[in-house]
Amino acid sequence: MSKVAFITGASRGIGRETALAFARAGFDLAISARTLEEGETHAHALTAADGRPLAGSLASTAAAVRALGRQALVLRMDLLDEDSVRAAAAAVLDHYGQVDVLVNNAIYQGRDLNLPFMELGGDTLQRVFQGYVMAPVVLTQCLLPAMLARGSGTVINVSSGAGESDPPVAAGEGGWGYAYGAGKAAVSRLAGVLAAEFGKRGIRAFTLNPGVVSTEALRATIGDKGVLAMRKGVAPPEVPAAVMCWLATHPEADRFQRRTVQAQACALEHGIVPDWRTE
Repeated sequence: MSKVAFITGASRGIGRETALAFARAGFDLAISARTLEEGETHAHALTAADGRPLAGSLASTAAAVRALGRQALVLRMDLLDEDSVRAAAAAVLDHYGQVDVLVNNAIYQGRDLNLPFMELGGDTLQRVFQGYVMAPVVLTQCLLPAMLARGSGTVINVSSGAGESDPPVAAGEGGWGYAYGAGKAAVSRLAGVLAAEFGKRGIRAFTLNPGVVSTEALRATIGDKGVLAMRKGVAPPEVPAAVMCWLATHPEADRFQRRTVQAQACALEHGIVPDWRTE
């Protein structure tokens, strides 16, 4: 039986490329996001500069996975709706009977996420709590018993430097706001707890900081000119995707638990992908 990877936030960006990386490695996939078909609109969603929804959909990711010869179970899941999260977990286990790798990649990305401190409201913080704390915890709790029953499983949580350091400048001037930093700080604490509590029972857990990645969401946030201005400080989404697949499939990656894996440095140090900076 093929192994199964469940990738959240797989309609575009890092999540999409992670799904494809695991498909190339022989995994069948479960993929989730809010956007099932191209062009759908959602509350609290980022949009392109012209106001249109960002490109990407679960349908297109699933088609790419299937073109690689692997199965793709498509799940519309809303991080802000706990019932939706629980239903997605149940659907994956019902369909495949197992999940070998869970990648908690999806996040709440509303435009209020990086508001300056005095403009930050409780409604934003509640959405951040639901999306960054409750959703990955609930999803992991739903899938962990099946992993423990089989004696193996890997959980990878996608974090950010914003969860471990102060912004270089103020929110509104290019820095991140408290809500985003607090959300990512919470994500960064999950893997260590899982490793401590369940490591002896076959569970591997990692925290991954992808660094600055040239995704649709980044372009929506800082624009194409902003991405170009960062130049070699930006990696394509294939880089963190490849690193996550490496963490999940290589026993030597065990030593990267209980720390934050810096995806771009790890990719270069271990030759996981060609050096994109020379292109």
